Amino acid sequence: MLRIALIGFGAIGSAAAELLQNTNGLEISAVVMPGESAQCPPDVLQRLHALAPRAQIYERVPEAGIDLVVEAAGHQALIEHVLPALLRGQSCMVASIGALSHPGLAEQLQQAAEQGGSKLELIAGAIGAIDALAAARIGGLDQVLYTGRKPPLAWLGTPAEQSCDLNALAQELVIFSGTAREAATQFPKNANVAATVALAGLGLDSTLVRLVADPAVQENIHTVQAQGAFGQFELSMRNTPLTANPKTSAQTVYSLVRAIRNRVLPVAI
Repeated sequence: MLRIALIGFGAIGSAAAELLQNTNGLEISAVVMPGESAQCPPDVLQRLHALAPRAQIYERVPEAGIDLVVEAAGHQALIEHVLPALLRGQSCMVASIGALSHPGLAEQLQQAAEQGGSKLELIAGAIGAIDALAAARIGGLDQVLYTGRKPPLAWLGTPAEQSCDLNALAQELVIFSGTAREAATQFPKNANVAATVALAGLGLDSTLVRLVADPAVQENIHTVQAQGAFGQFELSMRNTPLTANPKTSAQTVYSLVRAIRNRVLPVAI
């Protein structure tokens, strides 16, 4: 039985728990929340007990009785929970990959995994073809471009507001062009896909990123173009937002669930 500690029980964590119900060979044994169970809203507790009846609530990842730590709580959780778990020898799976664009954090996590004899797994999340990109890197990648295209109002609360009137935008506008690391710094809430593409391919400082505000689209559109010794490919995905959190793609949840299930399935792909 694979015993899982789930960090976070928000939109992603609870949706993943629902899809993992009745999966043979695993159980959510612990849920890490900021605060004791008595401080959790009653509706959250009720949903938790319904989806993971054997789970206990903790403020920190238990040091024993856990086989896999799954992060679904945001960037700060990597520092507070994932780093210590890796050092203890507990393997971790991470959804908030954008956090690895912060200077030095990726190196800290790798060092912690090496020191603890554990493993850190980064899920593909909202973008596809990560396996093809990572394989192409082995043969030699020359260029990788990620383009993130969203409706104008999806960029509210970002530096895009300073460069244009998002409410009155009549045609598409490139609101950012630079490296994946620069994109993650300036647009941290939109960093996960760019960081995933970068870490699978040429790295944060060599992966090119374009962010576009486009009044002609209603969805979040992710496009990856890559070329190298393998040839070239272009992938475009139009992702449906997660009902509980429109800023998150439902594909992120499915990617996380697939990665967890692959730990216990007799045949994994």
